[in-house]
Amino acid sequence: MTTIIFGILEEGLVYAIMALGVYITYKILDFPDLSVDGTFPLGAAVTAAGIANGLPFIGTISPVAALFISFTVGALAGCITGLIHVKLKVRDLLSGIIVMTALYSVNLRIAGMKANLPFLSQDTIFDNEWTRNSLPASVRPYIVVIILAVIALICKFVLDWYLNTRSGYLLRAAGDNDALVTSLAEDKGRVKTIGLAIPNGFAALAGGVLAQKQAFFDISIGTGTMVFGLASVILGTQLFHRFGKLKATTAVIAGAILYKACVAFVISMRIVKATDLKLITAAILLLILIVSDSMKRKGAHHA
Repeated sequence: MTTIIFGILEEGLVYAIMALGVYITYKILDFPDLSVDGTFPLGAAVTAAGIANGLPFIGTISPVAALFISFTVGALAGCITGLIHVKLKVRDLLSGIIVMTALYSVNLRIAGMKANLPFLSQDTIFDNEWTRNSLPASVRPYIVVIILAVIALICKFVLDWYLNTRSGYLLRAAGDNDALVTSLAEDKGRVKTIGLAIPNGFAALAGGVLAQKQAFFDISIGTGTMVFGLASVILGTQLFHRFGKLKATTAVIAGAILYKACVAFVISMRIVKATDLKLITAAILLLILIVSDSMKRKGAHHA
């Protein structure tokens, strides 16, 4: 039972990092950004290649540096999505699909044209000299959850801080009323591009963290990432919206963990096989959407 709980927490916290980014695109910008399905494995590919073989012009990188580089390359991919949408006037959904499709080949090239790139013998943020030798034996079994919780909380607090800056307020305005952004003598296209760079940075960071946790990269690692992120955001914000003092970012993290728990519960019932994971994920998301819509209608009726 303990193993299952820790497995849920580990998986939930990894995807919570990505879900924080989806919160920006879905809830703030109202932008269906499918490029996260490409930037998630992009972060994993950069991490695996950088730790195992080294990156061009940089060489072998440390596990911590891999996190920052993953976020950076993910943000750059998000900027490309934004530029395609803003400058080339391509529809939001198609912009994300174009970048997601292109990143499949990019990820393969980064990984040395390998669909799977292990780095089991290399140090990671979870398994290194410090975690092996400096930590008390009683803490080591929990180190993965502790490190993941720290990373997720850092991302949450940084995002909370950013959303309360001038740039963050402009980002919110771009989602609600982009004419207001223009009236403030700001380029709404630039604001929207920044709003796409940050979520994709978070997605790539989450991919890099997952790659270090598993100690390998797989080209299919990002399949269904957007679905998981949406489910986490909707579940968290709808379930915890009654708690007025609870920040949306906290609700998203809780939603990611709860969603992972729902998936684990369904699999544990042995009604379906673990190979049906994507089917389960889609079915749970559909159920969440139906319940969420029902709750909104009831709220509107009582109002």
